Amino acid sequence: MRQRRIRAVFMRGGTSRALFFHAADLPPEGAARDRILLRALGSPDPYGRQLDGLGGGISSLSKACIIGPRTRPDADVDYTFAQVEVRRPVVDYKGNCGNCSSAVGPFAIDEGLVPAVEPETIVRIHNTNTKKLIVAHVPVRDGEAAVDGDFALPGVPGTGARIALDFVDPGGAVTGRLLPTGRTRDVIDGVDASLVDATNPVVFVRAKDAGLVGTESPADLDGDAALGARLEKIRAAAAELMGIAGSAAVPKIALVSPPAAFTALDGTRYRAAEADVIARVISMGNCHRAVALTAAMCLAVAARLEGTVVQEAAGPPGAHDLRLGHPSGVLPIAAEVAPGPTAKRVTVYRTARRLMEGFVRIP
Repeated sequence: MRQRRIRAVFMRGGTSRALFFHAADLPPEGAARDRILLRALGSPDPYGRQLDGLGGGISSLSKACIIGPRTRPDADVDYTFAQVEVRRPVVDYKGNCGNCSSAVGPFAIDEGLVPAVEPETIVRIHNTNTKKLIVAHVPVRDGEAAVDGDFALPGVPGTGARIALDFVDPGGAVTGRLLPTGRTRDVIDGVDASLVDATNPVVFVRAKDAGLVGTESPADLDGDAALGARLEKIRAAAAELMGIAGSAAVPKIALVSPPAAFTALDGTRYRAAEADVIARVISMGNCHRAVALTAAMCLAVAARLEGTVVQEAAGPPGAHDLRLGHPSGVLPIAAEVAPGPTAKRVTVYRTARRLMEGFVRIP
Protein backbone atom coordinates (compact mmCIF):
# COMPACT_ATOMS: atom_id res chain seq x y z
CA MET A 1 0.00 0.00 0.00
CA ARG A 2 1.33 3.41 -0.96
CA GLN A 3 1.87 5.74 1.99
CA ARG A 4 0.47 9.25 2.03
CA ARG A 5 2.94 12.12 2.51
CA ILE A 6 1.93 15.06 4.69
CA ARG A 7 4.11 18.10 5.25
CA ALA A 8 5.18 18.43 8.89
CA VAL A 9 7.76 19.99 11.18
CA PHE A 10 9.07 18.26 14.30
CA MET A 11 9.72 20.80 17.07
CA ARG A 12 10.73 21.03 20.67
CA GLY A 13 8.80 23.57 22.67
CA GLY A 14 10.00 24.00 26.24
CA THR A 15 10.22 20.53 27.79
CA SER A 16 7.88 18.88 25.28
CA ARG A 17 8.03 17.83 21.63
CA ALA A 18 5.31 17.94 19.01
CA LEU A 19 4.57 17.44 15.34
CA PHE A 20 3.51 20.72 13.73
CA PHE A 21 1.14 20.83 10.76
CA HIS A 22 -0.38 23.54 8.61
CA ALA A 23 -4.16 23.34 8.94
CA ALA A 24 -4.45 23.37 5.13
CA ASP A 25 -2.49 20.11 4.92
CA LEU A 26 -4.93 18.18 7.13
CA PRO A 27 -8.62 17.28 6.86
CA PRO A 28 -11.06 19.39 8.90
CA GLU A 29 -11.56 18.56 12.56
CA GLY A 30 -12.99 15.06 12.88
CA ALA A 31 -12.23 11.36 12.62
CA ALA A 32 -10.13 11.59 9.43
CA ARG A 33 -7.78 14.13 10.98
CA ASP A 34 -7.56 12.16 14.22
CA ARG A 35 -6.55 9.01 12.31
CA ILE A 36 -3.65 10.91 10.75
CA LEU A 37 -2.44 12.26 14.09
CA LEU A 38 -2.67 8.83 15.71
CA ARG A 39 -0.67 7.12 12.95
CA ALA A 40 1.88 9.94 12.79
CA LEU A 41 2.64 9.66 16.51
CA GLY A 42 2.40 5.84 16.59
CA SER A 43 -0.78 5.36 18.61
CA PRO A 44 -2.38 3.25 19.84
CA ASP A 45 0.60 1.20 21.03
CA PRO A 46 -0.23 -1.50 23.61
CA TYR A 47 3.47 -1.65 24.48
CA GLY A 48 3.52 2.05 25.36
CA ARG A 49 6.49 2.89 23.10
CA GLN A 50 4.92 4.48 19.99
CA LEU A 51 7.57 2.58 18.07
CA ASP A 52 5.72 2.91 14.75
CA GLY A 53 5.52 6.69 14.92
CA LEU A 54 7.20 9.85 16.12
CA GLY A 55 5.84 9.87 19.66
CA GLY A 56 8.07 9.21 22.64
CA GLY A 57 5.88 6.90 24.70
CA ILE A 58 4.95 9.48 27.38
CA SER A 59 2.39 12.27 27.39
CA SER A 60 4.92 15.13 27.05
CA LEU A 61 6.26 13.56 23.83
CA SER A 62 2.93 12.59 22.24
CA LYS A 63 1.54 15.87 20.96
CA ALA A 64 0.52 17.60 17.74
CA CYS A 65 -0.02 21.27 16.89
CA ILE A 66 -2.08 22.57 13.98
CA ILE A 67 -1.42 26.11 12.80
CA GLY A 68 -3.75 28.05 10.53
CA PRO A 69 -4.91 31.54 9.52
CA ARG A 70 -6.31 33.72 12.27
CA THR A 71 -10.04 33.69 12.96
CA ARG A 72 -10.06 36.69 15.31
CA PRO A 73 -8.73 40.19 14.57
CA ASP A 74 -6.44 40.49 17.60
CA ALA A 75 -4.40 37.41 16.61
CA ASP A 76 -1.84 36.61 13.92
CA VAL A 77 -2.41 32.83 13.75
CA ASP A 78 -4.75 30.17 15.07
CA TYR A 79 -3.21 27.28 17.01
CA THR A 80 -4.96 24.03 17.88
CA PHE A 81 -3.30 21.62 20.30
CA ALA A 82 -3.90 17.86 20.21
CA GLN A 83 -2.89 15.49 23.01
CA VAL A 84 -2.51 12.00 21.56
CA GLU A 85 -2.91 9.11 23.97
CA VAL A 86 -0.14 6.53 23.81
CA ARG A 87 -2.00 3.26 24.40
CA ARG A 88 -5.52 4.16 23.27
CA PRO A 89 -6.80 5.57 19.94
CA VAL A 90 -7.79 8.88 21.51
CA VAL A 91 -6.98 12.45 20.46
CA ASP A 92 -7.92 14.99 23.12
CA TYR A 93 -8.52 18.68 22.33
CA LYS A 94 -9.90 19.74 25.72
CA GLY A 95 -6.93 21.85 26.86
CA ASN A 96 -3.75 23.56 25.70
CA CYS A 97 -0.05 22.73 26.14
CA GLY A 98 1.99 25.64 27.43
CA ASN A 99 5.29 24.11 26.40
CA CYS A 100 4.11 23.55 22.83
CA SER A 101 2.78 27.11 22.79
CA SER A 102 6.38 28.33 22.98
CA ALA A 103 7.14 26.75 19.59
CA VAL A 104 4.16 28.29 17.78
CA GLY A 105 5.78 31.71 17.37
CA PRO A 106 9.04 30.35 15.90
CA PHE A 107 7.04 28.05 13.58
CA ALA A 108 4.86 30.93 12.37
CA ILE A 109 7.91 33.11 11.68
CA ASP A 110 9.97 30.46 9.92
CA GLU A 111 6.99 29.32 7.83
CA GLY A 112 6.32 32.87 6.65
CA LEU A 113 2.96 33.16 8.41
CA VAL A 114 4.17 36.23 10.31
CA PRO A 115 6.74 38.75 8.97
CA ALA A 116 10.10 38.43 10.70
CA VAL A 117 11.10 41.61 12.56
CA GLU A 118 14.52 41.89 14.19
CA PRO A 119 15.57 41.76 16.97
CA GLU A 120 12.20 40.57 18.27
CA THR A 121 8.95 39.56 16.61
CA ILE A 122 5.70 39.60 18.54
CA VAL A 123 3.34 36.80 17.52
CA ARG A 124 -0.25 36.93 18.76
CA ILE A 125 -1.54 33.38 19.02
CA HIS A 126 -5.19 32.41 19.28
CA ASN A 127 -5.39 29.04 21.01
CA THR A 128 -8.59 27.51 19.66
CA ASN A 129 -8.78 24.90 22.46
CA THR A 130 -9.23 27.52 25.17
CA LYS A 131 -10.29 30.54 23.06
CA LYS A 132 -7.50 32.47 24.81
CA LEU A 133 -4.78 34.77 23.47
CA ILE A 134 -1.06 34.08 23.94
CA VAL A 135 1.49 36.75 23.06
CA ALA A 136 4.92 35.34 22.17
CA HIS A 137 8.03 37.53 22.13
CA VAL A 138 10.41 35.68 19.81
CA PRO A 139 14.07 36.67 19.25
CA VAL A 140 14.86 36.88 15.52
CA ARG A 141 18.22 36.87 13.71
CA ASP A 142 18.86 36.87 9.96
CA GLY A 143 15.15 36.62 9.23
CA GLU A 144 14.59 33.46 11.28
CA ALA A 145 13.57 32.61 14.82
CA ALA A 146 16.77 32.64 16.86
CA VAL A 147 17.97 29.39 18.40
CA ASP A 148 21.25 30.29 20.09
CA GLY A 149 21.15 32.13 23.40
CA ASP A 150 22.19 32.00 27.02
CA PHE A 151 18.86 31.08 28.62
CA ALA A 152 18.97 27.77 30.50
CA LEU A 153 15.71 25.88 30.84
CA PRO A 154 15.70 23.10 33.48
CA GLY A 155 14.91 19.81 31.77
CA VAL A 156 16.52 20.83 28.45
CA PRO A 157 20.26 20.34 27.84
CA GLY A 158 22.32 23.44 27.06
CA THR A 159 21.00 26.96 26.52
CA GLY A 160 18.92 28.75 23.90
CA ALA A 161 17.23 31.98 22.86
CA ARG A 162 14.70 33.06 25.48
CA ILE A 163 11.06 33.27 24.36
CA ALA A 164 8.68 35.20 26.62
CA LEU A 165 5.05 34.04 26.64
CA ASP A 166 2.23 36.18 28.00
CA PHE A 167 -0.98 34.23 28.62
CA VAL A 168 -3.65 36.93 28.65
CA ASP A 169 -6.79 36.56 30.79
CA PRO A 170 -6.03 32.86 31.46
CA GLY A 171 -8.85 32.21 33.95
CA GLY A 172 -11.62 29.79 32.99
CA ALA A 173 -9.75 28.54 29.93
CA VAL A 174 -11.70 25.26 29.78
CA THR A 175 -14.49 25.48 32.36
CA GLY A 176 -15.32 29.17 31.98
CA ARG A 177 -14.51 29.94 35.63
CA LEU A 178 -11.25 30.52 37.49
CA LEU A 179 -12.73 28.57 40.42
CA PRO A 180 -15.02 26.03 38.74
CA THR A 181 -16.77 25.05 42.00
CA GLY A 182 -16.82 28.61 43.34
CA ARG A 183 -14.57 27.51 46.21
CA THR A 184 -10.82 27.60 46.82
CA ARG A 185 -10.94 24.23 48.54
CA ASP A 186 -13.06 21.08 48.20
CA VAL A 187 -12.82 17.65 49.83
CA ILE A 188 -12.39 14.72 47.44
CA ASP A 189 -11.87 11.14 48.61
CA GLY A 190 -11.13 12.44 52.09
CA VAL A 191 -8.40 14.92 51.09
CA ASP A 192 -8.40 18.69 50.61
CA ALA A 193 -8.20 19.71 46.96
CA SER A 194 -8.11 23.07 45.20
CA LEU A 195 -9.73 23.05 41.75
CA VAL A 196 -8.42 25.94 39.67
CA ASP A 197 -8.71 26.70 35.94
CA ALA A 198 -6.06 29.11 34.63
CA THR A 199 -4.60 28.27 31.18
CA ASN A 200 -5.73 24.71 31.96
CA PRO A 201 -7.75 23.17 34.81
CA VAL A 202 -5.68 21.52 37.56
CA VAL A 203 -6.50 19.63 40.73
CA PHE A 204 -4.05 20.54 43.50
CA VAL A 205 -3.64 18.22 46.49
CA ARG A 206 -1.05 18.06 49.24
CA ALA A 207 1.70 15.54 48.56
CA LYS A 208 1.57 14.45 52.20
CA ASP A 209 -2.12 13.56 51.85
CA ALA A 210 -1.06 11.01 49.24
CA GLY A 211 1.55 9.58 51.61
CA LEU A 212 4.42 11.37 49.87
CA VAL A 213 7.23 13.72 50.84
CA GLY A 214 6.80 15.75 47.64
CA THR A 215 10.30 15.44 46.17
CA GLU A 216 9.91 11.91 44.83
CA SER A 217 11.26 11.18 41.34
CA PRO A 218 8.91 10.73 38.37
CA ALA A 219 10.07 7.11 38.06
CA ASP A 220 9.11 6.40 41.67
CA LEU A 221 5.67 7.94 41.19
CA ASP A 222 5.05 6.21 37.86
CA GLY A 223 6.06 2.88 39.40
CA ASP A 224 3.49 3.06 42.20
CA ALA A 225 0.35 1.53 40.69
CA ALA A 226 -1.73 1.98 43.85
CA LEU A 227 -0.82 5.66 44.03
CA GLY A 228 -1.64 6.11 40.35
CA ALA A 229 -5.06 4.53 40.80
CA ARG A 230 -5.88 6.74 43.78
CA LEU A 231 -4.76 9.92 42.05
CA GLU A 232 -6.81 9.04 38.97
CA LYS A 233 -9.84 8.48 41.21
CA ILE A 234 -9.36 11.96 42.70
CA ARG A 235 -8.77 13.47 39.26
CA ALA A 236 -11.91 11.87 37.80
CA ALA A 237 -14.04 13.03 40.73
CA ALA A 238 -12.63 16.55 40.36
CA ALA A 239 -13.43 16.48 36.64
CA GLU A 240 -17.07 15.78 37.52
CA LEU A 241 -17.12 18.72 39.92
CA MET A 242 -15.53 20.96 37.28
CA GLY A 243 -18.02 19.89 34.62
CA ILE A 244 -15.40 18.41 32.27
CA ALA A 245 -15.71 14.67 32.84
CA GLY A 246 -14.60 12.39 30.01
CA SER A 247 -11.20 13.89 29.20
CA ALA A 248 -7.98 12.08 30.11
CA ALA A 249 -5.92 15.20 29.42
CA VAL A 250 -7.67 17.66 31.75
CA PRO A 251 -7.83 18.34 34.54
CA LYS A 252 -4.26 17.51 35.38
CA ILE A 253 -3.40 16.69 38.97
CA ALA A 254 -0.55 18.27 40.91
CA LEU A 255 0.96 17.19 44.21
CA VAL A 256 2.21 20.24 46.12
CA SER A 257 4.44 20.60 49.16
CA PRO A 258 6.36 23.35 50.98
CA PRO A 259 9.93 24.21 49.92
CA ALA A 260 12.47 21.45 50.53
CA ALA A 261 15.95 20.54 49.37
CA PHE A 262 15.94 18.23 46.36
CA THR A 263 18.16 16.76 43.67
CA ALA A 264 17.08 17.32 40.06
CA LEU A 265 17.17 14.62 37.41
CA ASP A 266 20.50 15.93 36.08
CA GLY A 267 22.08 15.66 39.53
CA THR A 268 21.93 19.37 40.41
CA ARG A 269 21.20 19.92 44.10
CA TYR A 270 18.79 22.68 45.11
CA ARG A 271 18.42 24.19 48.57
CA ALA A 272 15.00 24.70 50.11
CA ALA A 273 15.57 28.47 49.96
CA GLU A 274 15.81 28.34 46.15
CA ALA A 275 12.11 27.47 45.66
CA ASP A 276 8.81 28.75 47.05
CA VAL A 277 6.83 25.57 46.47
CA ILE A 278 7.45 22.02 45.19
CA ALA A 279 5.16 20.25 42.71
CA ARG A 280 4.85 16.98 40.85
CA VAL A 281 2.40 17.14 37.94
CA ILE A 282 0.63 14.03 36.67
CA SER A 283 -0.56 14.18 33.06
CA MET A 284 -2.21 11.29 31.22
CA GLY A 285 -1.09 8.96 34.02
CA ASN A 286 2.60 9.95 33.86
CA CYS A 287 4.55 12.25 36.15
CA HIS A 288 6.04 15.02 34.04
CA ARG A 289 9.86 14.90 33.97
CA ALA A 290 9.89 18.68 34.39
CA VAL A 291 6.51 20.39 34.70
CA ALA A 292 3.50 20.78 32.42
CA LEU A 293 3.71 24.50 31.73
CA THR A 294 -0.01 25.18 31.86
CA ALA A 295 -0.15 23.39 35.22
CA ALA A 296 2.76 25.52 36.44
CA MET A 297 0.98 28.70 35.36
CA CYS A 298 -2.23 27.54 37.02
CA LEU A 299 -0.21 26.85 40.16
CA ALA A 300 1.24 30.38 40.11
CA VAL A 301 -2.28 31.80 39.97
CA ALA A 302 -3.51 29.42 42.69
CA ALA A 303 -0.65 30.54 44.93
CA ARG A 304 -2.21 34.02 44.92
CA LEU A 305 -5.70 32.79 45.83
CA GLU A 306 -6.44 32.89 49.55
CA GLY A 307 -7.36 29.48 50.95
CA THR A 308 -5.91 27.15 48.30
CA VAL A 309 -3.64 24.26 49.23
CA VAL A 310 -1.06 25.86 46.93
CA GLN A 311 -1.01 29.10 48.92
CA GLU A 312 -0.80 27.05 52.09
CA ALA A 313 2.34 25.33 50.77
CA ALA A 314 3.93 28.41 49.19
CA GLY A 315 3.14 30.93 51.92
CA PRO A 316 2.41 34.65 51.35
CA PRO A 317 3.35 35.94 47.86
CA GLY A 318 6.76 37.61 47.72
CA ALA A 319 7.97 40.52 45.62
CA HIS A 320 9.72 38.16 43.21
CA ASP A 321 8.25 35.69 40.70
CA LEU A 322 6.99 32.44 42.17
CA ARG A 323 9.79 29.86 42.09
CA LEU A 324 8.41 26.39 41.40
CA GLY A 325 10.61 23.41 42.23
CA HIS A 326 10.02 20.45 39.89
CA PRO A 327 11.89 17.23 39.00
CA SER A 328 14.26 19.00 36.60
CA GLY A 329 14.94 22.22 38.53
CA VAL A 330 13.27 25.52 39.41
CA LEU A 331 10.91 27.52 37.19
CA PRO A 332 10.13 31.22 37.83
CA ILE A 333 6.58 32.29 36.94
CA ALA A 334 4.95 35.73 37.13
CA ALA A 335 1.20 35.78 37.80
CA GLU A 336 -1.02 38.85 38.07
CA VAL A 337 -4.26 38.30 39.99
CA ALA A 338 -6.78 41.07 40.67
CA PRO A 339 -9.58 41.17 43.29
CA GLY A 340 -12.62 39.15 42.32
CA PRO A 341 -10.54 37.06 41.96
CA THR A 342 -9.51 37.53 38.32
CA ALA A 343 -6.38 36.15 36.69
CA LYS A 344 -5.08 38.98 34.51
CA ARG A 345 -1.92 37.53 33.03
CA VAL A 346 0.75 34.87 33.49
CA THR A 347 4.24 35.24 32.04
CA VAL A 348 6.75 32.43 31.54
CA TYR A 349 10.00 31.94 29.64
CA ARG A 350 10.93 29.00 27.42
CA THR A 351 13.18 27.99 24.53
CA ALA A 352 12.16 26.21 21.33
CA ARG A 353 13.89 24.62 18.38
CA ARG A 354 12.98 23.20 14.99
CA LEU A 355 14.33 19.64 14.97
CA MET A 356 13.27 18.30 11.58
CA GLU A 357 11.16 19.33 8.61
CA GLY A 358 9.78 17.40 5.67
CA PHE A 359 7.00 14.85 5.37
CA VAL A 360 5.44 12.36 7.74
CA ARG A 361 4.20 9.22 6.00
CA ILE A 362 0.78 7.82 6.84
CA PRO A 363 -0.25 4.29 5.71
